[in-house]
Amino acid sequence: MKDSIHQYFQLGTISWMSYPAQDPVETIRTIARDDFFDAIELTSSGDETVRQSALPLLEQSHLKVCYGAQPALLGTGLNPNDLCEEGRIKAEQVLFHAVDEAKAWGAQAMSFLAGKWSPETREQSFSQLVKTTRAVCSYAAQKDIFVQLEVFDYDMDKAALIGPAPYAAEFAAEIRKTHHNFGLLADLSHFPTTYETSRFVIQTLRPYITHFHIGNAVVKKGCEAYGDQHPRFGFPNSANDVPQLLEFFRVLKQEGFFCPQSPYVLSFEVKPWKEEDPAIVLANTKRVIRRAWAMLED
Repeated sequence: MKDSIHQYFQLGTISWMSYPAQDPVETIRTIARDDFFDAIELTSSGDETVRQSALPLLEQSHLKVCYGAQPALLGTGLNPNDLCEEGRIKAEQVLFHAVDEAKAWGAQAMSFLAGKWSPETREQSFSQLVKTTRAVCSYAAQKDIFVQLEVFDYDMDKAALIGPAPYAAEFAAEIRKTHHNFGLLADLSHFPTTYETSRFVIQTLRPYITHFHIGNAVVKKGCEAYGDQHPRFGFPNSANDVPQLLEFFRVLKQEGFFCPQSPYVLSFEVKPWKEEDPAIVLANTKRVIRRAWAMLED
């Protein structure tokens, strides 16, 4: 493409993935200083002083702020589709708090994921997730916050109720019957973990996608970083690199997701593996994006 990718997308990165061991305020400062980024994804720090220190940096930066509640659920083991009503309500309360934090950070949307499930109780889990999501959407609507469910693997690593893509579309259609402030977050790094292609996922979820992540995954059993670990592009035995990202861009273009007047956020979800240098891993991702974008047909 001759046009800049920034014309069509707000490029961001998931701060807690990019710099997992760094002080969160310094992470925000590092990303804010990098004019490659148009957006930043934040999560709870558990410390109000962090937000008070970081908010002036964000105000100066002109970055779009996004909020992810995934760590709050994964870190506690809480399940928004828990069959035990007490457990479901605990997860719901965590998501209410995430909406409050998203608002405090100046974000316009909050993302989360579904929880663990069992094949024999799938329908009940679906109903429980509908209940939680509708409650969260109603609460978020009062604060002008959009709610997004990220589509994950269903049997590999996180083993979340939502995906695969057809089931995610079914769920989104159900929520949209009652709430308009709901959408799906599609992540390229999860496509291999749900045994699906970019074309299939994006075309299946087309009416409901409101946010994108890109990254990589290792889906060969027995290999290092197997599962939903988000290694860098080019990681040994991994599924995604320049060709897969190029195909992803092609499908987004064909399906009408290139929107210069109201660009979608497209964030990096990559993290350093073991002792890898976070800044080099981010630079790696930028190089892969530039190469795939350069190869994309006008």
